[in-house]
Formats: sequence, structure tokens, C-alpha cells
Amino acid sequence: MKEIQSIIKAFDTAQFDERNSALVTVVHLEGSSYRRPGARMLVSDDGAMTGAISGGCLEGDALRKALLVLNQQQKRLVTYDTNDEDDASIGVQLGCAGVIQVLIEPINKDDPNNSVELLRKAVAKRQASVLVTVFSLQNRKGYQHGTCLLVEEDGTISGNLKDDTLREMLLDDVKLSFREQRSSFKNYTSDQNEITAFIEYINPAVSLILIGAGNDVIPLVSMADIMGWETTVIDGRPSHAKKERFSSTCQVIISKPENVLEQISIDQQTVFVLMTHNYNYDFAMLKALVKTKAKYIGMLGPRKKFDRMQDDMKSEGIKLSDVELSRIYSPVGLELGAETAEEIALSIISEIKAVLAGKMGGSLRHNMNPIHSTNNLVISDKNIS
Repeated sequence: MKEIQSIIKAFDTAQFDERNSALVTVVHLEGSSYRRPGARMLVSDDGAMTGAISGGCLEGDALRKALLVLNQQQKRLVTYDTNDEDDASIGVQLGCAGVIQVLIEPINKDDPNNSVELLRKAVAKRQASVLVTVFSLQNRKGYQHGTCLLVEEDGTISGNLKDDTLREMLLDDVKLSFREQRSSFKNYTSDQNEITAFIEYINPAVSLILIGAGNDVIPLVSMADIMGWETTVIDGRPSHAKKERFSSTCQVIISKPENVLEQISIDQQTVFVLMTHNYNYDFAMLKALVKTKAKYIGMLGPRKKFDRMQDDMKSEGIKLSDVELSRIYSPVGLELGAETAEEIALSIISEIKAVLAGKMGGSLRHNMNPIHSTNNLVISDKNIS
């Protein structure tokens, strides 16, 4: 999400400076790579680059090809085979062992459905969306549809795909992407051509709601900002809940705990961390939050604090179910040996990321499976009739 936001900002700057831009997107992968399909980079005609498609090895060559695409004003599909570590045209010993397909698209700033404008629409609202990029591995030098279709969760459809038959088939597969909440590759075959669609499921940015505005919240807000997350700080103390204490993008709300949920919206990407250092405030918030669908509720403090809260809830006739308990993370954070406020913030951010990704948060060296799971990239074939 942060990369998409940066690309949109860079595109707007390029437009203001009257410069042309090209969007470079990883659209397909066989094997392993530093970046996955959906990684993007914007290149302007002065050579400026925003975003990344690799760990730095492919960007130089992609820049040269993007400048050529801008000159010719024609989309181009480029293959990088990182299995060959002696290939000097790519870089020195990538060590990724994968075949990466990269689509380079010149951006027509006058087209309201150009690829960057579709990205802008995809992240404009707090809702999921599916972005479709169509290309031909069989006919690399032929016409590439490119980033051509966006469907938002509210049903809004945008794009410039002219093939009505293909469009209807894509929309069926987009519905499946929404249901399964994951991306996929789809191959469509006709008598004339074989094309592939990268159907990309895009979640809204993580919304981090921090209950508490103490000094230890400041580094947590800063780290979330680096991640591209949306942050909201809520506290009942006007002396602490001051906008100037936090980053410019952070929303700050002064509120009593019983009024908090009236002022925010909760979706699948909303997470909470309770860190007011005030037992009664945190207790009131926890009782309110367990009734919501928030998948992550972290609470700063020792385990005995949460044990006391459970006892106090029982005395009020409240017994937490196993499902409710599974969403509460107390003590909050991964076990990193954190001591300082900054280290604790890193521990909390890391745990939230792991939970939302469905990971355990352990060391990668103990994982015998591929770093990037392919479970979210379903591959299937269809005939275009």
C-alpha cells in the first residue's frame, strides 16, 4: 500500500512538471524472487524512479527499457531469468532462481482509466478492490492489454478493456477473488491467442487505532507511518492527545472510552492496541472491543493485568469465548527482548503484521518452506468462446 501511495504522489509530481511516466509492474513469476507479482515502480522521462520491482538488481535495466517504452509509447513485456547468475545484463548473482515477467506501460495522462488512475481509485476508499492486468506470454511482442480493469468492493467498475467477452469472464473471476480474498493468475485461451490475467486482490491500508497518547505511542505512530498504515490516537486527556505530538498523517481524538467506537469505523484491516497505562480506561475499551469484529486487540502490560481484567469481567457476568480470547494479544508484541519504547514499538508492529499475514512470526531460518507462499496465487485455465 505504501508503494502504491508513493507511486501516485510521484505521478502527480511528474504531471505538474509536465513529464511523461511509465509504470513498471511485476505481473508473473516462476520460481523465487525478491519481490512478488504486484510490485511496482514508476519511471519518469528524466530517469526518476519511485518504488521497486526487485532488491535493486533489475531496476537499472528496467529503467532503460521504460525510457524506450516512453519514446515508443507502446506497452512491453520483459522477461528476467534470474536462474542465470552469469547473465551480466541483469546483474551480478541475484541468487533468486526465478523467471520474472515485468510489464512496462506508458501512462497516457489524458486517459481517466490509465494504470495509475486505476491505482488511485483502488486506494481512495477504505474497501477492498481487485485490479486486473492482462498480458500475453505467448505473444510478447504483440499487443498487451495491460492494467485494464478495476472492480471495487462497492461494485464500482473502471477500466478501458474493449473485449466484452473477455471482460465478462474476468468479472466472474474477480467475484471469486473477492470471495476468497486472494490474488490469482488466470489463463484464457482462444483459437487466435492465449493471454494471462493477473487478478490482484488489494486490501485497504492497515488502520491502527492506538488507545493512549503517552510518549511510548510516538515511536509506534512513526513506524506505522513508515509502513503506510493509517493511524488514529485516542485518549481522554487533552494534555496528551495533541495533534502536534504526532506525525501529520495521524488522526488524534479526545474521547471517553464509552464514546470511542462512535467515532471510528472497523473493517477487516482495523487493529487496536490499548496502551493508556490507565487500568479503568483500558478495561472499558476491552469490554467494548471484544464485541466487535476486530481481529487484533493488543494490550500493553504484564499478563497479570489481563488476568485481572478477566476476573473483573466475570464478576460483571461477562465470560470471554475462545474466539474472543483468540483475538486478544496480551502481553502485546513479539518476543524480541524489547526494552525501550522504540524496541517495544517494533515488537508490536511486527506482531500485527504477522497476525494479519497469518504467520507465526518466527525466524525464517527455521522455515523449510519457500519464504513467499504461493497459496494465494491460484492458477487456472479457461477457454474464450
